[in-house]
Parts: sequence; structure tokens; C-alpha cells
Amino acid sequence: MALELVDSHCHLTWNSFDADRPEVIARAAAAGVTRLVTIGTDLESSRQSVALARAYPGVYAAVGIHPNDLGEQTPSLLAELSALAADPHVVAIGEIGLDYYWERVPHPIQQAAFEAQLALAAAVGKPVIIHDREAHADVMATLRAWVHADATRQSALAGRRFWGVLHSFSGDLAMAQEALTWPFLLSFAGPVTFKNAQALHALVAQLPLDRLLLETDAPFLTPHPQRGQRNEPARVVLVAEAAARLLGRPLADVAAQTTATAREFFAWNSS
Repeated sequence: MALELVDSHCHLTWNSFDADRPEVIARAAAAGVTRLVTIGTDLESSRQSVALARAYPGVYAAVGIHPNDLGEQTPSLLAELSALAADPHVVAIGEIGLDYYWERVPHPIQQAAFEAQLALAAAVGKPVIIHDREAHADVMATLRAWVHADATRQSALAGRRFWGVLHSFSGDLAMAQEALTWPFLLSFAGPVTFKNAQALHALVAQLPLDRLLLETDAPFLTPHPQRGQRNEPARVVLVAEAAARLLGRPLADVAAQTTATAREFFAWNSS
């Protein structure tokens, strides 16, 4: 029986796909990647992600403003994200969060936008896809407050088992364990295939399979042995193979469970 996989996080709107986007999507399907989620990082890429999801079966969209792409936050921006989120092809708000690596946007502006978009997700009932780069403490503090807020518990998310995912997880075991006490998942990408990522390998081996998602973050984070090339969704197969080795589980089990978890998280049907 052929494997069925999901790429839970890629960026098909990136200009590096302009020359062959239909072929990239076709190669993913041929590799058993039956569904993929293309992620917005600003208003324009969010609009483009929705358009791609409308155009291609098996493609879904997330809409949001990445912390490195924040301009002046305005009520009209949030209103447009809310309108985009109403589209049935939109399955999440993201990617949103904090990035202290590049220092392109002052931390208070990042924080305000993060909180505003978390509130939007709670209002529209869509889970969140979290970006966290060298901002672990502040990301966790913000999510901790959001998860435990009375208003959030009574939000449109309250009926869902999972409210969010920490994408391309880069924290330690203690951070992972706390996140797993919340209605959250952890997602892993190409770095789990890197030979020198020993700490990440040890971490993944200690995690429950039923709380994990797989992703490529394409065109970024290309897995071994294609490092240095443009990444694409078909290569989520390499991430699944690495996860199976680390977890000591058959590849078929990893594919089936992560696909089932993605189906529940993104609330798409099994058709």
C-alpha cells in the first residue's frame, strides 16, 4: 500500500517556485503527499496562498503575518486577514510568532501583532502555526497566557482538540513537554535529517508520535541528502523516514499517524 503523507508547512508562493509551481505540486502528489498547506507570511502571500488553494485540489492555505514581515499594524490589516480566514480553503492562522534572530522588527511590535493574531484565531476558530526563532521564553509565555485565558477557552477553538503547532520546533525537551500539556502539536522539518543535529535527534526520539506533524518549510530547510538545493513538498518523505528511524517505528506507522493528526488539526475531511 502506498504511503500517504502531508506537508503541513510550505511556502508555494515563494518566487523560487514561479517557473515550475504546477510541476512541484504534481511531484508532491506522485510522492504520496496528498495534501499540503501553503503558508502566508504577509498580506500578499496570504492572498496568493488562498488563490493557490482554490486552484489546486489537495492544497490548503494558512493566512498570517510573519514577525519579520510586519509593517504598521492596522485594524484594516486584521480585518482582511479575518475575511481571508473565512474561506473554506484556509485551515489555520499563520505563520505568526516572534523572531529575535534577525532583529528586523522591534520586539514590542512583534509582540503586539502576535497577540492580535492569536486573538483573531480564537475568534474565527482556526488553529495557529507558530514561528519561534531564538524567542523561546517570550513565545511560550505568550502562548501560556493565551491557552489559559478564560476568553480563549470559550472561543470558537474550544471544540477542537488541537489549537496550534510549533512549526520546525527548535526548543528543548522541557519546552516540548510543556507545549504538549496544552492543545498543541510539534512539527519537524529537514533538520531532523541532518547528521550533525544530535540534540534534535535525541529530542524527537522522546516524543509521542501522535502529537507530531511533518513539514518541509519549502523552499527552505532542504533535507539530507539534497541540502543546498531548493526544497519542495515531495521531500517530506525524507523527513518521515528520518522520524521513523528516530522513533523506532515503521515508516508506514509514522505516515499514517501524522496524516491522521494533520487531518484532525486542519479539520479537513477524509475524502
